Formats: sequence, structure tokens, C-alpha cells
Amino acid sequence: MKLGAKDLRTVDESEITTKLKSFKRNPIYFILENVYDTYNVGGLFRLADALAIEKIFLCGEMETPPNSRIKKASVGTYKIVPWEYRRSSGEAMEELRNSKIQFVAVEQHKKAVDYRKASYSFPLALIFGNETTGVSERTLALCDQIVEIPMWGINKSLNVIVSAAIVGYWAVKSLLI
Repeated sequence: MKLGAKDLRTVDESEITTKLKSFKRNPIYFILENVYDTYNVGGLFRLADALAIEKIFLCGEMETPPNSRIKKASVGTYKIVPWEYRRSSGEAMEELRNSKIQFVAVEQHKKAVDYRKASYSFPLALIFGNETTGVSERTLALCDQIVEIPMWGINKSLNVIVSAAIVGYWAVKSLLI
């Protein structure tokens, strides 16, 4: 089943939820920590759908659907991708910890390794942080691994959606090989 933007925006949530019960998802979770920009949140829903991830956890100080800007930027994929809100990333991580999940933060950090040299195991939770402050030190301490995307220019980081796309597709590729 492939839906275009118009179909996604107008699809009935209860109708699509029933159809998605048999949809195969990849054993990957996104944990978003304090992502302030609602357009980034919406874009991350679109990416999560493209990667067929299991679920998004929206954590901390951030808007959640049905915020109008999230709805607009997600092109309706907030209805397709399962999501839940948690007060903190730690709460989401605690909930997932029983499933032998690997936690990988995507962050520029002294302990980070190049995302291409990291080893990914599944199920996998990719953690993305605030557009300005990144993933909190408290959350980083709970992670199994920290990965970063090399930056060769003057700017030290990429937009959170771009970072999530690069690492997310790399991780899915390693899952499918």
C-alpha cells in the first residue's frame, strides 16, 4: 500500500490503523528528546514512515500531534507511525530496556564514533536531541553507543532530520544485509 500526500492527509486514522496491523515494521525506534521545531518533528514522522520504524517516542519539552504544524510537515504520517509521549528520554529507554534493545545516540561528542564504523544490533533505538543543545548528558550516559556524522566544513552539525535520515538509512541497510 503506497499513499500519496493527498491520501495521507485525508486518510481516516481508525481505518488506516486496522490496515496497518499486518504491516511489517523494522525493529527500530526513534527517541526524540526536546525537539522544539514542530516542522522537524513532522519531518521525522515522514522519515520514520519511510524507514518503516516500529515507533517514535516524543520526549520532554516538545509539541505532539495533532499540532497543526506537525500535521502539515508530516503530510499525515503521524497517523501511520505509532508514537507515544514520555516526560523524558529516560522513561522511554526504561520502557524499551526489557527488549534487549541497543541505544544509540546521534550526537557530536568526545566519545562518539563515526556512524559508519559503529556496530548496530536490533532491536535498535536511535536517539536524537534538541536542535541547539543536542542529546542531554543524562541521556548519553544511558546509551550503549554514541555516533556522529563527520563534518568537514565550518558548521559543526546538521539539521536533526538530515542526521536522522543519514544514520537511520545506514542502520536499516545493515539490518537488511
